[in-house]
Amino acid sequence: MNVPFVDLQAEFREVDGEVSAAIRNVVQKGNFVLGPEVEGFEEAFARYVGSSCCIGVSSGTDALRMALEGIGISAGDEVIVPVNTFVATALAVTAIGAVPRFVDSVDESFLLDIAKAHEAVNSRTRAVIPVHLYGRMVAAEDLASFDLPVIEDAAQAHGQDCQGRRAGSVGRAGCFSFYPSKNLGAYGDGGAITTSDEELRDRLRLLRNYGQSRKYHHEIKGGNHRLDAIQAAVLRVKLKSLDRWNQCRRAAAAYYTNHLKDGISRPTGESVYHLYVIRVGNRDRLQGKLAEAGIDTGIHYPVPLHLAPCFKELGGRQGDFPVAERAAREILSLPMSPFITSEQQEYVVEKVNKWGEPV
Repeated sequence: MNVPFVDLQAEFREVDGEVSAAIRNVVQKGNFVLGPEVEGFEEAFARYVGSSCCIGVSSGTDALRMALEGIGISAGDEVIVPVNTFVATALAVTAIGAVPRFVDSVDESFLLDIAKAHEAVNSRTRAVIPVHLYGRMVAAEDLASFDLPVIEDAAQAHGQDCQGRRAGSVGRAGCFSFYPSKNLGAYGDGGAITTSDEELRDRLRLLRNYGQSRKYHHEIKGGNHRLDAIQAAVLRVKLKSLDRWNQCRRAAAAYYTNHLKDGISRPTGESVYHLYVIRVGNRDRLQGKLAEAGIDTGIHYPVPLHLAPCFKELGGRQGDFPVAERAAREILSLPMSPFITSEQQEYVVEKVNKWGEPV
């Protein structure tokens, strides 16, 4: 049996008719850049998240970079970033000349260690980027504990809520990626920033479109970071299915949790399960055996950011962040999507239980 890591073809088959009609509508009308489809998606997604505004942009990385620039972060400023995250979180900081201040993870959840984040704040710290990782959200009360602007990296938590607030609605801004494999994915790159700060909204709209409030009237230095209308049309259709798809992910996660053998560490807490991440004592060997059996897996993430060569100027060393470093040796992401079948999950569990070793 072959088990894909995520089944985008099954998702396409479910929404093909409505998505194809939405794309055809954009093409027939010729509104390819901004316009009514982007505005319609922005309104719908802002309502869904629970923010008053949404700004569609070209990617999740651009969303983070623009949000930082929009609140005034500049060269030399420090921004708190978890060391266990995708590289884009930190690249958004360095892209504007600011400096990532790396912080370790919590052992059980892999999320930003809030206590250590507070300890890392100094006179140069200007913002915090907590990452809602693998589908689990950093607690709203923890986000509110900072006397600094909070930019939520919600790229893996579309639809997750905590203490009555959805991911992307708690901080000064929430940043989303719509990369195709996300819980809400486009048919290419795309992203969005949610906020209830209207002044920030207006600045972000300028930044994404050459700094112009109207054509050829450039008020600030901006760029071309717009969400394509075709991608907005796709996302607007798929948004209607997001809650149901997230419930399917939760059901699939519950099956894994209930059937994996003792000693294999499972995820805990409320989540929309963008990823289902286990910990095992023989990760590399297990991944190889699963690949031989036709089961696709992933590692999120194999190199903590302080050890990534692209950040060598920050002087990170082995041992600086022991929780993230240990996790990087033990974590393995199992196949997960709303469309994974019970037969596929039974097969995955059988093989993991056969070859996986306790941590």
